[in-house]
Amino acid sequence: MRRFFWIFPIIIALFPSPASGFSFEGPFEVKNQFPLFLYLDTPVVESAVNESSFSISVSHSSMFMMRNSADWTINLDMEVTELNLKYKRNIPDIFEFGIEVPVLDFSSGFMDGFLDSYHHAFGFPDSGRETRPENEFLCEVKRNGVVIVRAEDGRVGLGDIRLTIKRALIKDDPSVSVKANIEFPTGMASRGFGNGSIDGGVALLVDKRLGKKFNSYFNLGVVFPGDLHAEQTVRLKEYFYAGAAVEAALLENFSLLGQISFQSSPFPHTGIGSVDRTAALLTIGGRYGTGKNSLEFSLTEDPNTAGAPDVIFNLAYKKRF
Repeated sequence: MRRFFWIFPIIIALFPSPASGFSFEGPFEVKNQFPLFLYLDTPVVESAVNESSFSISVSHSSMFMMRNSADWTINLDMEVTELNLKYKRNIPDIFEFGIEVPVLDFSSGFMDGFLDSYHHAFGFPDSGRETRPENEFLCEVKRNGVVIVRAEDGRVGLGDIRLTIKRALIKDDPSVSVKANIEFPTGMASRGFGNGSIDGGVALLVDKRLGKKFNSYFNLGVVFPGDLHAEQTVRLKEYFYAGAAVEAALLENFSLLGQISFQSSPFPHTGIGSVDRTAALLTIGGRYGTGKNSLEFSLTEDPNTAGAPDVIFNLAYKKRF
């Protein structure tokens, strides 16, 4: 995490003075950083409106899961930091083209003590986190006693690069678009940075105004992940996702956002509920915009305690062209 966050003080220093007016900028494009799903063309909730922009974001999550079934063993005690570079270019009256380049850092982290206190203070379950040494790394997935994925502490690597195309169907209110994407196997699958296959997906995106100060967003999509080619090959299945968000323009240059998203599991039945059940991500945060620049911060929790990290912190900067 410390490797990446030095970038943002520089960005803030380059911000221009505030400009008048407000424009809705869409949901938080926060990925599900669950280590088994992260490299499977993980979807985000986004706006139906095409744009030209460059964004840089840093997401940091903490994950603890020690589960076994008759065939599977999944041991995850780790933190994931992702530096994500995203470029979008709108070609008027044709489509929006995008490219996304993620860089991943797996580590033992520093959040175990904080999360233990947080869970005890509010009475939340901690899934047995106290049974493990504090801030000690473990990431190992086995099937029938044979290792499929084993990540390493402190390893930094390129993730799977994604290309996107979005075409507007309706430009009024509501705005409606269709999006398609393809993800290439540029990350090392055996170390948890990719799945070694080409993935693809399609989605329907809808924006709907709710008066002058509120805007809503709805996404519905399906992803077709390729098989996981790591130490062993695991056949994966298509999964579905849906998301909704509301953006509230409370001040001239500041908005609050709340959103929720769901996705089914791409893995075959493992007998482990925390993997097989539908994952849910609940995100809240704020966005500060000045002219064509914006800076946002969000916090994401997993209300369903399945297929998602315990917590995700996201900080992002975007410049529109």
